[in-house]
Amino acid sequence: MVKWKRDLGLEARMVITMFLLAAVYLFFLAALTYLETPAGFMLIFIALFMGLQYYYSDRLVLWSMNAKVVSEAEAPNLHQTITRLCAMADLPKPKVAIVRTPMPNAFATGKGPKSAVVAVTTGLMDRLNQGELEAVLAHELSHVKNRDMTVLTIASFLSTAAFYLVRYGMYFGGFGNNRKGGGSIILVWVISIAVWVISFLLIRVLSRYRELAADRGAAMVTGNPGNLISALMKISDTMPKIPTEDLRKAEGMNAFFIVPALSGSSVMSLFSTHPTTEKRIAELEKMQREMES
Repeated sequence: MVKWKRDLGLEARMVITMFLLAAVYLFFLAALTYLETPAGFMLIFIALFMGLQYYYSDRLVLWSMNAKVVSEAEAPNLHQTITRLCAMADLPKPKVAIVRTPMPNAFATGKGPKSAVVAVTTGLMDRLNQGELEAVLAHELSHVKNRDMTVLTIASFLSTAAFYLVRYGMYFGGFGNNRKGGGSIILVWVISIAVWVISFLLIRVLSRYRELAADRGAAMVTGNPGNLISALMKISDTMPKIPTEDLRKAEGMNAFFIVPALSGSSVMSLFSTHPTTEKRIAELEKMQREMES
């Protein structure tokens, strides 16, 4: 079993990001309280919606990708590899799913280690060698180990709340006490939009930190950062060769994939759920040098 080595610098950045998110949300709630905004019903509705999303997210993700859960008899090599990696990472074995698409990718979903599903595409299995495939699977298992689905769901809760409050105000004009006049309605709209934008950006930062943590976890489990470097390069090099229509269909799953289906320019990296491939490779190369020394 691999001892999970802590990356204090990475953990500190994630804690700071979560703290900033909490500060933004507290300001948001304080502003709504001051303006006497009747948002209680909306918050309850959003909480129920997010709860359903959390508890059924794994089914929704698998359904959206047309992923099929496979038995050990249907995919013996894949099951054996995941079983071995789970033993090394001290994890219960997740369900295993396959997506039939030429796009090389993988993702993990589920509320926690006991309900996790790890899925790979046929395009990934066709293009990677065994060592590279193990590295990708170890990355996804690191997401499971770190409970990333839970962390990001909690982090995104009030961001979603702010978004719905904006829509609620725009469609129904339901913000503010009438005594405060139309100015309060506009002010709440402005505050809601600002909170949503700031929290959206902070959640993206948190997501990028989680990807770096999963990369590090994969390198620790396999003991070979070079395999993940090679896998990331192969996947990134193959993406431009996949039909754009197929990539756009899968674009909504970018937050789950090991490499986004469509990546924008460096200017758009601020809004990305993943660090650039170059940054990830640089971090893995640094880790490889540390392990060798």
